[in-house]
Amino acid sequence: MRSRRQANGFAELSLRLRWASASRPQANGFAELSLRLRWGGCLYDREGAGFTLGGVPAAVIAFDFDPYLHLGDGVVRWETLAIAGAIFAALILAGVGARAMDLRGDDLLFVVLGIVPGAVVGGRLGYVLLHPTFFQAQPGAILDPSIGSLELGLGVAGGALTGGVVAALLDGSIGRWFHVASLPTVLAIAAGKLAGVLGGRGQGAPTNGEWATAYVGPGPWGSLAPEIPAHPSQLYEGFATLGVVLVVMAVLAVPGLRRPDGRSFLIAIGLWGVARAAVASTWRDPVIAGSSLRAGQVIALTIAVVSIFGVLFLLVRERSRSRVAVPG
Repeated sequence: MRSRRQANGFAELSLRLRWASASRPQANGFAELSLRLRWGGCLYDREGAGFTLGGVPAAVIAFDFDPYLHLGDGVVRWETLAIAGAIFAALILAGVGARAMDLRGDDLLFVVLGIVPGAVVGGRLGYVLLHPTFFQAQPGAILDPSIGSLELGLGVAGGALTGGVVAALLDGSIGRWFHVASLPTVLAIAAGKLAGVLGGRGQGAPTNGEWATAYVGPGPWGSLAPEIPAHPSQLYEGFATLGVVLVVMAVLAVPGLRRPDGRSFLIAIGLWGVARAAVASTWRDPVIAGSSLRAGQVIALTIAVVSIFGVLFLLVRERSRSRVAVPG
């Protein structure tokens, strides 16, 4: 690893990892991951030749690395590996939680499968709400998976809905299943957002702020015009969601809040919705006509409000049951 400051006012941090690999004979038996970060001054390409973008402020941090892991004749994106690892870790954590709650471990598979259709439908609906003009002009594109993507907010909400239905059908312990899902859900969201850095996905609006980032090199990267310095919105949301993870861990340590009725899940998703709404102010999406909010912010705030009402409902129900249980 090297760190140096150049005479033209920018600093460079180079990190190179090498490991034995029989699949890379062209690299003398080693596979290699090279990452270079540059901040200050202008952007630089892989050969070190500087360039600037007219009218666009220079990036404070420029990522320059190969987004693919090369395995013999095959390749896989680092971002894909990171997301897969995050999902696997979340499933392991959910399995441990299910066992602690005396829930059937094999039922976890059915709950996870039940999450998928709701996440897909909700995520697609959310994406349509983010780009209403396009889909109004081409309604047939709504069902075309090759056009556009999925929106995370309604994807999480839809997955929670259908997963809850499956949990209720399995053993009626919907509250306990939501309790188990509290920490794994926000942990997976945080890790998935941070993994976006490895693919250049989730870049926000252009900015000349201290934390502006850009991606140089051929990529391919997951954001449009990745070479333009922009808010690292994926990092903002990833770290904000890690903060939510810490809050959820604290909530689960409080006896009055860790009741297995789903309130911890609602608290987690509600806090994430607030954090996501704040981060969405840095997105590239246009604001809604006649409003200062983006569609993504409206979706995130709606999730937060619904979560608050859900917690209040559970508290009122608990108090009502307590009064009935007390002989009078």
